[in-house]
Amino acid sequence: MAEPCHDVTGSGPVLLVLPGGAGHPMGLSPMVERLAERFTVVTYDPLGLAHGRLGLPVPDQRVADWSDGAQRVLEAVLPPGESAYVFGTSSGGITALDLLARHPLRLRHVVAHEPPCVTLLSDGVRQRADLISQLERHAPSGEGVPSSPMAVFVAHVLRPFTAYTPDRPLSSARLTVAAGSDSCGQVLYRTAELVAERVASPFVEFPGGHLGTLEHPVEFADRLAETLVPEAPQGHR
Repeated sequence: MAEPCHDVTGSGPVLLVLPGGAGHPMGLSPMVERLAERFTVVTYDPLGLAHGRLGLPVPDQRVADWSDGAQRVLEAVLPPGESAYVFGTSSGGITALDLLARHPLRLRHVVAHEPPCVTLLSDGVRQRADLISQLERHAPSGEGVPSSPMAVFVAHVLRPFTAYTPDRPLSSARLTVAAGSDSCGQVLYRTAELVAERVASPFVEFPGGHLGTLEHPVEFADRLAETLVPEAPQGHR
């Protein structure tokens, strides 16, 4: 089995970052650079799209495969006896929930940002269908589609991941569920609130919307650091 692809930068306690979409870490560099001032940031690339596999055939994805790969990354980078912080957004947020459910022993605290577990909603079947339809309409088409991370996400990640529900016990003391302040009133904000309520974990607003990691990378990184390590200094403003 090939080793899962990941990048490491910074120093301090280990923070595993699980990107959204198809797991390609594009656009996350400003946030990662900020976090690297306080953490050893390990960015997981589950499909290797940023590591030479862009354009290769991709099968339909399973949440358990991504969380198993994340666990293997942690085992590779964690010093003996130490545990890691974890942050995941969107599909990466679902991976973070599954990682906490299935591989909790070496996790210190997990933040899941807007995980699209929309089937938890009372009208979840309709909301999932609407979400899939909306994203499919905006997916790239034509030549070059196989090399596009968005196309990979829509074709092979979107459906299985939005069908995921947290069906295993989760350690609420080690989980924070987050949503963007600009997402208030939207379906993924409501979903995040419901996940937090269902597992009795804290719910925190982060800067921006669903793409807050890209929209406000410095502010987002600072809020994440403060959530993971409340006693940490707030950093440069």
